[in-house]
Amino acid sequence: MEHKARVRFAPSPTGDLHVGNARTALFNWMFARREGGCFILRIEDTDESRSDSAYQTGLLEDLKWLGLDWDEGPDIGGAYGPYRQSERLDLYAAHLKKLMDADLAYPCYCTEEELEEERRTLILARRMPRYSGKCRNLSEKEREALAASGRKPSYRFKVPRTTIEFHDLIRGPMRFEGEAMGDFIIVRSNGMPAYNFAVVIDDHLMAISHVIRGEDHLSNTALQILLYRAFGFDEPVFAHHCLILGKDHAKLGKRHGSVSVGEFRKQGFLPEALLNYLGLLGSSFAGGREILSRDEMIGAFSLFRASKSGALFDEDKLRWLNALYIRNLTAGDLLERLQPFLREAGYQPETLDPLWLKEIIGIVKEELTTLAEIGDHIDLFFDERYSPSQEARRLLAAPGAREVVGAFGAYLNRAQGDAAEIYAAAIRHAKEKSGARGKDLFMPVRAALTGKIKGPELDKVFVILGKESAVKRLKRAEQEIIKA
Repeated sequence: MEHKARVRFAPSPTGDLHVGNARTALFNWMFARREGGCFILRIEDTDESRSDSAYQTGLLEDLKWLGLDWDEGPDIGGAYGPYRQSERLDLYAAHLKKLMDADLAYPCYCTEEELEEERRTLILARRMPRYSGKCRNLSEKEREALAASGRKPSYRFKVPRTTIEFHDLIRGPMRFEGEAMGDFIIVRSNGMPAYNFAVVIDDHLMAISHVIRGEDHLSNTALQILLYRAFGFDEPVFAHHCLILGKDHAKLGKRHGSVSVGEFRKQGFLPEALLNYLGLLGSSFAGGREILSRDEMIGAFSLFRASKSGALFDEDKLRWLNALYIRNLTAGDLLERLQPFLREAGYQPETLDPLWLKEIIGIVKEELTTLAEIGDHIDLFFDERYSPSQEARRLLAAPGAREVVGAFGAYLNRAQGDAAEIYAAAIRHAKEKSGARGKDLFMPVRAALTGKIKGPELDKVFVILGKESAVKRLKRAEQEIIKA
């Protein structure tokens, strides 16, 4: 019987969705879709002090925004639920009992202070800071006395002095020595399961076939394999991809700038652009292609081509990719996506002529790198927002600029007819009268008409503005020249 691949993304709702975690979700999602398998979302919320339902809601929203759909999860259910660890506590308790009955785990009464002192002593002695196992061989009477004193035990797994070996799909043969690990906590003193304990039980009971995650989990994998073997569970296939690094080659963190999906979303990045970029990090698509649709990414994805070395996060490249995706949107689609950003910039899209606004969007989209920049690019089309920048004022005050603008304006005052024809004729007139060419001709006109020194093609801007608006702005620009 052929079994479908089953993979999972299991975030903890203790913060916003980090782009590193989003890439892990993407790798699992692409693998499941390519293999015709199942992608499961599981919420690991047993850290009561840090878990927050708002973060859980945000995680689901960000994943949906990216277009990563799941086949089983807390919001849609499935045959292997529940999909929140906080709803699976009875399962962990039953499995702890199995280990206790088999004498593979024991209660530990050490306090946090005692453990920290032990750790500090070992470090000062230049020894491996691992648990000494002093509670491992306590007598029943000693345990009763410690419990009577008010100490609540955590539970530790008895690590055997054995070698743990497994084959990683990305990194090849891996080897860890049990002797170097020390007995580790599987259930905390508050009764909550520790990560390595819960994840093994969940992955087994949810029939997870492949565990795809970051290389920072490699040491956890060795601990988890010990638990798989202690329970007599079949082990899944493991694949540990590289981490995302900042430009300083350190693990990507807040000191590097934006690191969460939500932050990039607020900045106006498109989900398909961010997804495409995350897919490029640490994976090699066939043919070295960089711009791929979701279906193309699925078809080209392979764990065997995934990089072992860290992937550098280059926000400049992400911006380049995002700008490319923006340019490829239709004006109507782009306008729909721009709605919240237009409102943020102080506009009310529903009060504007939709055809006129689409025409503007079609022109300025070539200038956008993110959607949040829209306010800075469309304000030049609104007379009430016209205000020459410092750069524009300096340019208008430069030698020859006043003559160019004056000649251009003089022609406009008497011109009639089609806006495109008026613009072309006015430029020819300004050229003849001033003798200016190239930038010396066009830059003063741009500064006067738009109040900026960069922007969309000037002839297209003029057509949208119209002659009346252009004349008003030229008068304002003349005043600016006099002020300068």
